[in-house]
Order: sequence, then C-alpha cells, then structure tokens
Amino acid sequence: GKAVGSIGIFVKDDVYEKSGELGYWLAEECWGKGIMTEAVKKICNEAFDKFDIIRIYAEPFAHNVGSRRVLEKAGFTCEGIMRDGVYKNGKVYSYCMYSLLKVEVL
Repeated sequence: GKAVGSIGIFVKDDVYEKSGELGYWLAEECWGKGIMTEAVKKICNEAFDKFDIIRIYAEPFAHNVGSRRVLEKAGFTCEGIMRDGVYKNGKVYSYCMYSLLKVEVL
C-alpha cells in the first residue's frame, strides 16, 4: 500500500543525446534482496531497446557502497571517482561515474 522504491532513465540532449542517466532509490527495509539489481537490469535493457542511446550512466555518492554494488552486479563499470564533486545539505561529497554500454548487454 506504499511506495518502496522508484527507478528511471532520463535521456539527455545536445552532445549527450546518445546517453541516458539512471536514477533510483529503494526503501531501507527492502535492501539486500536483489530487488534493485534486477530492476536496474530490466530498465536498462528496455531503455536500450526503446531509445536511440548507446550509454547509460549513474552517479552514486562514493560512500554509498550499496548503490555502487547494485550497479556493479547489474554490469556497470566504475569509470572513476569525482573527488569533492558535489555539494549537498552543507557538505561536500565525492561521487562515482558508472556506465553501461549498449554493446555490453547485447
């Protein structure tokens, strides 16, 4: 009777028109059950089929081990860590750049 998560891929424009950004969240009581890993795999496959994109990326906080693990289990590659790259709620954080290429899931 209540939302426990959300997921989406947002197709970009201009020089990024062949890319989609993946975003998701999952309620803590649902963590560790493989739910989000399966959701990420499914939505990525659908996005590659539906949209004219060749790359999907995600940018989790570097300290968010659970989210990073979801991406890795779904086949994403960590391209690097953007040190002190974001500012949220008065704090500076590092984030990671992960990507999945269409040719990697065919």
